[in-house]
Amino acid sequence: MSAAKKLKHLEIELNKANSEAISLKKATGTEDFVAMAEVVAKQTRLEREISETKIEMGSSSSWRANLTPASQIKPVSIKWLWPQWIALGKLTILAGAGGAGKTTMALSLAATLTNGGLWPDDTKNPKQGNVIIWSSEDDHADTLLPRLIAAGANLDRVHLIEGRTNQQGESEPFDPASDLDILRTAALLIGGVSLLILDPVVNLIKGDMHKANDVRRGLQGVVDFAEEMECAVLGISHFSKGSAGVSAADRVIGSQAFSALARTVLVAGKQDNSETRVLARAKSNIADDQGGCSYSIELCTIETDDGHMIETTKTSWGDYLEGSASEILSTIEARSNSSGDEDPTEALKAVLQAGKMTSQEANKTMTASGYTTKQTRTAREKLKVVVTREGFGKDLKSYWELPRPSLIDSVSAILATNAQVCPPYTVGTNEENGHEWREKARMGAECFDDEEVI
Repeated sequence: MSAAKKLKHLEIELNKANSEAISLKKATGTEDFVAMAEVVAKQTRLEREISETKIEMGSSSSWRANLTPASQIKPVSIKWLWPQWIALGKLTILAGAGGAGKTTMALSLAATLTNGGLWPDDTKNPKQGNVIIWSSEDDHADTLLPRLIAAGANLDRVHLIEGRTNQQGESEPFDPASDLDILRTAALLIGGVSLLILDPVVNLIKGDMHKANDVRRGLQGVVDFAEEMECAVLGISHFSKGSAGVSAADRVIGSQAFSALARTVLVAGKQDNSETRVLARAKSNIADDQGGCSYSIELCTIETDDGHMIETTKTSWGDYLEGSASEILSTIEARSNSSGDEDPTEALKAVLQAGKMTSQEANKTMTASGYTTKQTRTAREKLKVVVTREGFGKDLKSYWELPRPSLIDSVSAILATNAQVCPPYTVGTNEENGHEWREKARMGAECFDDEEVI
C-alpha cells in the first residue's frame, strides 16, 4: 500500500473512532467506560500513525525546507548605491504624478553612478558602475540619450535594452516579465551591473497589477535578479488618481504589494503651475524614511558630434527637506502659488530690467518665482525679448535682453509724463539728428551758467 493510500485509510479509521467517542460520551455503565478507554487508545494510535505517514511522505518528496540556526548566520551591513536612499541588491520603487520628471531624475542618478559625481544630498559616489535601462515609454535616440548627455553621464557605462536576438539572428521586443534570465547573461558580459532602471515597473506584471498575488509573482524575478547580481533595481511607477492626502507609500498605482515588496519607496511631487518639485522617502525597511530633496527640471541644449543642437531637459538639485514624505508632498501640493495672479510678462520684464542675462539664469529666476516654462516662453514672446548667442561648442551660451525702445517710444514716454524737458544731445530738431547734434551743442538747461538761465 502506498503512503498516500495508507494515509487516506488511517484518516477514515480516525473519523470512525471519533464518531464512536461521541456516541460514548453519555455512557454511565462500567462496560461503557471500558469501551471509551479502548476508543481513546485507538484515537491516539491512529493519530500517531497518521503523523508518521505524513513524515514518510515528506521525506520522499523532491523538496524539503532548509532550517539554519541563527547562530550560524554571519550578520552583514546593507550595501548602498546612494547611501540611505537606494540599496544594492534591493528593489526600490520611484513613484510620482505625471510631469514630476521621474525619468529625467532617474537618468540624473544614472549619470552620477557612471561618472563618479555627487548624489543629490552632496554625498560622493566613490565607485563608477554600469547602468542598464529598459524603457517602453521614451525613445532612446531623441529622448533618453540627449538627457543622459545633458546630465553628464559616461555613455560607455550606460546600456539601453533594445530587444532580444536568437541564434538565427531574429529580433523581438524584450519582455522584462520573462526575459530576466537572458539579461543576467548580458549583464555579466559587460562586467556586471550596478543599477537596473525599469520604466515603467508595472510591465513586469503579467496578470492584474491590482492583485497582490499577481504583483508578488511578477516582481519576485526582479527581486531575485537584484540579489543575485548585487545591483540596485529602480522601478518607475505612477501615483493612483485621486490619491492625494493618503499615506505617501500607499499612493503607488496598483496593489499595495508594490510598496510591500520594495525595500524603499521614493515619491516625487510637483507643485501646480510651477516648476518646483520634491523627492522624498515614503517608506524604507532598511534606513531612515524621513527627509527629501527639492529639484527642478530645466531646459538645456546639447551639441551632437556633427554640430547639431538638440534641446532637452536635465535635473537641477536643490536643498535638503525635513519631514515625512506625506508632509513634504502635502506642503507642495496644497501650496497656493503666490505669483499665480501676477502677470508673468511683467515678472520677466522686471527680471530683465537690469540688463542682459543668460537664458539659463532667466529661466531659473522665473522658475523660482513659481512660473512654468510655458509661461516664461509666452512672456518672452510678448516682450519680444532679443535672444543672442555667444561662443562655440560647449562654450555656447544664449542671452536674453529687453528690446531697446525706438525714438518714437522714447518721445511718447516723455510726453506721457507731461514734463517740460529738453531733448538730450543725441536728439535734435532737424537734419538727421539735428544741427545741434552736429555741432555737439549742449541743450539741457543744466548746461548753462546760472546767469544765462532766464
